[in-house]
Amino acid sequence: MNLKHAQYIMEIIKEGSITNASKTMHVSQPALSQTIKAVEKYLGAPIFLRNTNPIVLTEAGKKYIAAVKKVITISSNLLHEVADIQYEGYGTLRIGIPVQRAMMMLPQVVPIFRQRYPHIKLEIQEAGSSITENAVLNGGVDLAITTTTPTNDELSYELVETEDVVLVANKQTTLAQRIKPGTPIHITEAKNEEFVSITEGHNVRRVQDNVFSTYEIKPSIVLETSSIEVGKRLVSAMEVVFLCPDVYLDEYFLSKGNCVLYPLLGVANKRYCYICIRKDAYLSPYARAFAELIRNNGRKRKE
Repeated sequence: MNLKHAQYIMEIIKEGSITNASKTMHVSQPALSQTIKAVEKYLGAPIFLRNTNPIVLTEAGKKYIAAVKKVITISSNLLHEVADIQYEGYGTLRIGIPVQRAMMMLPQVVPIFRQRYPHIKLEIQEAGSSITENAVLNGGVDLAITTTTPTNDELSYELVETEDVVLVANKQTTLAQRIKPGTPIHITEAKNEEFVSITEGHNVRRVQDNVFSTYEIKPSIVLETSSIEVGKRLVSAMEVVFLCPDVYLDEYFLSKGNCVLYPLLGVANKRYCYICIRKDAYLSPYARAFAELIRNNGRKRKE
């Protein structure tokens, strides 16, 4: 198997088309087309369905990609194992993590890690949980911190912490004027308020939509944002409410942010944060040490 060809095919799948992959890799479209022909000649079968957008794998193509992932993992494991044999305190650790969680966790973890492993280079890829989960699968990162639902049999998910999604309200809202802050409420108490919402694809959005569906609420959403931090700041600045994981609501924000919070009753409003790695991946000693620091950070917030 030609690994360079395999990497090109993986990028075409990731980008959804030869045109997009050509731009991201700075490789000509004819060169990528020739790569596809070479792989199909090697297999003796087409790997892509023609005339689809985005591009779609054939059954033979799916088998090819499954084999590619195994080969890449074997190659990566070999390189890591040999590097550890030669280990003299140098190496690179690639971490996938959503931006908001990076803001919360990395300042607590990275300084300690750097003291222990001063010559290990950290590469942080900040993206949503679904993207970082795929990056683990494709070998783009060594491990990821995700808030997701464990569904992929190729991955190992270790629970780091459990979070409650709560309702944050501006102090001037009718809800905040009517009900004492901190009182557990049903979401129906806020059905007449205007909401700031997280965009689709975010784990909080799935929790939010489940809450609204359970109580058959059609909220008035004034705007959507992909950032929890932006949502918090908007609640602080205008008369709206916002569903937010409690781990992102520190005492300073609540005391200075013109906001109050309400625990929610009667709904499945929890999120779960995991360390995510490939089951067949080799983890270096410093990768295992980083994962342990993440675990300890989660334990501290539980205490």
